[in-house]
Amino acid sequence: MTSGLVMERIRHAFGAAEVLKDVSLVAEAGKLTCLLGPSGCGKTTLLRLAAGLETVQNGRVYLQGKMVANGHDGMCLPPEQRGIGLMFQDYALFPHLSVYENIAFGIKDLTSERRQWIEAGLERMGVAKHRNSYPHVLSGGQQQRVALLRALAPEPQVLLLDEPFSGLDVTRRAQVREDTLNFLKECGVAVLMVTHDPEEAMFMADHIVVMKSGKVVQAGTPVQIYFHPNDAFVAELFGPMNHFEGVVDKGQLQTPFGPFPIPSIPDGQHAQVLVRMEGIRVTMGANHEAPEGCCSTTGRIEEAYLLGRSSHLHILVPRTPRSATDEVRLHVRVPGVMKPEEGAAVSVWADPKQVFAFAIP
Repeated sequence: MTSGLVMERIRHAFGAAEVLKDVSLVAEAGKLTCLLGPSGCGKTTLLRLAAGLETVQNGRVYLQGKMVANGHDGMCLPPEQRGIGLMFQDYALFPHLSVYENIAFGIKDLTSERRQWIEAGLERMGVAKHRNSYPHVLSGGQQQRVALLRALAPEPQVLLLDEPFSGLDVTRRAQVREDTLNFLKECGVAVLMVTHDPEEAMFMADHIVVMKSGKVVQAGTPVQIYFHPNDAFVAELFGPMNHFEGVVDKGQLQTPFGPFPIPSIPDGQHAQVLVRMEGIRVTMGANHEAPEGCCSTTGRIEEAYLLGRSSHLHILVPRTPRSATDEVRLHVRVPGVMKPEEGAAVSVWADPKQVFAFAIP
C-alpha cells in the first residue's frame, strides 16, 4: 500500500443527489496532489471524507497503509485519530489566541523541539515579528502562512488544503504560493489540495486529478494534463479555445489554418479541433512562412487589447483556405506588448502541441 493517502471506489450522496461516483485517487508522501475542477464537482466533499468530517458511504480510505474508513461496515476513524492536518479556505484562526498560540494549539506535547520548530517556521514563512500578534491585525497572506504552520505543527502524515489561496489578492498570491510550495517540499508530507484554478494546479502539483460531475475524468502530471487532454472539457480548463467543427474527410478536418490531420477519428465522423489562444503565433505582414510542420494562414487585425504581461488579439482570417469572403475570428494571446493597428495584415500559424482534436458524439 502506498504511503500517504489512498481513496478507493468512493461513492457519496446527499439525499438523492449523488456527488461522488466511484472515485479513486492516491496522494503520495512527499508529493502534492491537486483536485482540479469546477465548483460543485465533488472536490471538497472528497476532502472532507479524507479528513473524516463526513462518513464514507461506499468505498475505503487508507492513511499510511492503515484503513481509516470503510463504507461496507460503517467503520470511520474520527479526524483527531487520523494524523492529518486540515487547512480551511477561510483559515479559521482562533481570534483570541496569538499567532504563536494558534500554531501551538494542536500540539499535544509542546516539547522544546516543537517550540524550536515553531520558531523556525515563523522565520521561514516571514511572520516571526508577528508571533505575539492576534489574527485580526495580519494581512490575508500572513494569516494563510500562520494557518499552514498550525496545520503542520502536529506533524501530520497527510495535509489537506481546501482552496488555500482563494482569499488572496493577485499580487500576493503568486509569492505566497511559491513560499508555501517550497515549505511543503521541505516537510515531505503528503498533500491533497483542492482548487478550481488551473494555473495554481499547474504551478503547485506533482499530480493533478481532474474532476467533473463527481467523476475523475483524467489524472496525470501537469505536463500530461496540459499537452494530452482526454477530452474538450479537460483542454478548456486551461483557458478559452478557438473551436472549429466539421466532418472528417480522408483523415482530415478543414480549419482556417488548412487541413488538420485526425487519423484517430474515422471518416464521416463529426469532430472538432481546438486551438489554444497561446498556441497561435503571429507575425506582422502577410508573407511570412510558418515553421515546418505548422499549419498557417494570413489575416487582419480586428482588435488588440493590452493586458500588461500579454496582449489579446482578435484576428479575422478566411474560414477555409479557399474562402474569399467568409471570415472567422481568432482569439490570440501573445506575450508582452503587441498592439498593431486595426486592419494590419498578419501571418498566423498554430503550434501543433497546442492543437487538439476530439470526436463529437
